[in-house]
Amino acid sequence: MNKILSRVFSILPAVLLQCLWLYILFAWLAPWAAIINAALSVLALIFVLYIITKQDESTYKILWLLVILTFPLPGALLYLLFGNKRTTKPLKKRLDKSPLPDDKGDSSAAYEKLSSENIRLAQTFKWVENKTGFLPFENRTAKYYPLGDEMFPDMLEDMKKAERFIFVEYFIIENGLMWDSMVDILAERAANGVDVRVMYDDLGSISTYTRRDAEALKKKGIRCVSFNPLIVIKGTLNCRDHRKMLIIDGRVAYSGGVNLADEYINHIEKHGHWKDIGFRLTGESVGNYVRMFAQFWNAFAGEHIPDEYLTSLPAPDKSSSDGLILSYYDSPLRPDAVSNELYVDLLSQAKESAWFFTPYLMPGNALLDAFVRAARRGVDVRIIMPGVPDKKLVYRMSRSFYRVLLEAGVKIYEYTPGFVHAKACVIDGVVGTVGTVNLDYRSLFLHFENNSLFYRASLLDSLKSDFLATQEKSVERTVDSIGNGFVKWLVDGVLRIFAPLC
Repeated sequence: MNKILSRVFSILPAVLLQCLWLYILFAWLAPWAAIINAALSVLALIFVLYIITKQDESTYKILWLLVILTFPLPGALLYLLFGNKRTTKPLKKRLDKSPLPDDKGDSSAAYEKLSSENIRLAQTFKWVENKTGFLPFENRTAKYYPLGDEMFPDMLEDMKKAERFIFVEYFIIENGLMWDSMVDILAERAANGVDVRVMYDDLGSISTYTRRDAEALKKKGIRCVSFNPLIVIKGTLNCRDHRKMLIIDGRVAYSGGVNLADEYINHIEKHGHWKDIGFRLTGESVGNYVRMFAQFWNAFAGEHIPDEYLTSLPAPDKSSSDGLILSYYDSPLRPDAVSNELYVDLLSQAKESAWFFTPYLMPGNALLDAFVRAARRGVDVRIIMPGVPDKKLVYRMSRSFYRVLLEAGVKIYEYTPGFVHAKACVIDGVVGTVGTVNLDYRSLFLHFENNSLFYRASLLDSLKSDFLATQEKSVERTVDSIGNGFVKWLVDGVLRIFAPLC
């Protein structure tokens, strides 16, 4: 709380000064109010035409159209500041100066295998590669964890074995048993010459991790930077680093929904039992995670990771092969929302089943329609949601989407023991994803995320088993159970309009 208040008070003088300037400006312009009002109306119309013709998510456009038509001047200013991708140029410039290495490995074996079995899915993988720059590889090992509690001990053991480097990048870091245990190992490894680097999102950790905490890490020999610091209100405020990854020596990578705070391993209880998932990778695909981290660190830390960390990765054990994997990251700076379009594409290919874990359910129209169409043509579409919310308003907004999905035949379950923070899907038991991507606008369109796309990997069997086990602890929602009536319809409609803000 002290960290939040200090940020608010640091920004407050600038906001007050801006308000004073606007008051003086409007007082001076008062005699020309009619002319100004007409000009603003013309400008609002131009803004509306501009937004309508943009290739953007329709729900997002509707929201901004309502705002601008209702409040032309402040609405246009807000759009220019927060609603337009042009405001993300500072971030894009920094990332463009740190491109991915040209030598990313050889994916020919992966495509040869996939093309021989499923040419349509091979096209999907190739599209993801073209949009993100990351290649698919044969999966060597991928261990699935149905809870953060089970993944955490393995993370500690792998960190203890680090010889060259440990990279840590998470949306939330909070002092407690989980993070303190990790810091003890990170400090010990750093003292023994291991290169240890930590990156966390400044807004995601605003109430849990301070600059003083980061400085304490540096004194232990651990490099630490915050992503996109909240110093002043700016157009890149919405672009958060929601990625989660732990990479050790380029031989092991961990990812999934688990942040570095005690509720994620159920050491403390905030919203009932915390249901989260993750995985441990080995093999060539770990190189994709090294490159993801390196690109961000090089762009935002002001120093570069040694090239040999990317070019001299451990040779994989090619005696084992367990399907295919393509690990990539999403970026709001790209023209295409990759994970959103990937889920639309996977749902369009589904023949038998499409099962999703998500903590939030606020999809755009394209993804919503993809769920509806899949269910209507007979695909077994299921979504597991939390039974105990972490954010009540967001939870209520998610429920505003239930009726259209349920009426189409989508089955929705709510996990009664507590909060589901898992983000995953499995389609026909053959292809699926595990990563950090929620089914909401913020995650699909505004945040940096990381995701791993699996094909015929045993991890998907573990994911299916866990999904069914979680479903057994959940209550199924029906059209009758969510209520009806004009007031509910009206509230749901309003909430769906403003869902892109949450």
